[in-house]
Amino acid sequence: MQVSDNTAVSIHYTLTNDNGEVLDSSIGKDALEYLHGGGNIISGLESALSGKVVGDNFNVRIAATDAYGEFTDEMIQVIPRSMFEGIDSIEIGMQFHADVNYGTGVVTVTAIDGDNITIDGNHPLAGQALTFDVEVVAIRPATADEKAHGHIHGEGCHH
Repeated sequence: MQVSDNTAVSIHYTLTNDNGEVLDSSIGKDALEYLHGGGNIISGLESALSGKVVGDNFNVRIAATDAYGEFTDEMIQVIPRSMFEGIDSIEIGMQFHADVNYGTGVVTVTAIDGDNITIDGNHPLAGQALTFDVEVVAIRPATADEKAHGHIHGEGCHH
């Protein structure tokens, strides 16, 4: 069976940046299982996996536009401390769910200047090309429920 839309795919991967730093890995953990065609992983990796079979090992570099997008200055805002009602202490690096221009997203506090808080809505990996070393470990047809819900069910799945 080949990786195609509406298949449940399990992969092991190691993710690195252009400096060779390991950013994430499933090695020594459960494989990542996802619904192919469901938009559950970055588009560039999903495209690279199409047509692969169990046992395939490959390395792929994904451009920022096909990973977490380009870094966008418009995603950075300075807002007043009063916007953080009910939060006693605000520190650089804190993350919050907030309404952003594309819906609900995560913003990170990047600077504090008195009552002015700078937040960044870019994904932490925005603007970066990413390299994946991948091994395809399992492929199966997705169930009707998985297709309807847009994600896989079972071991390793989080609802």
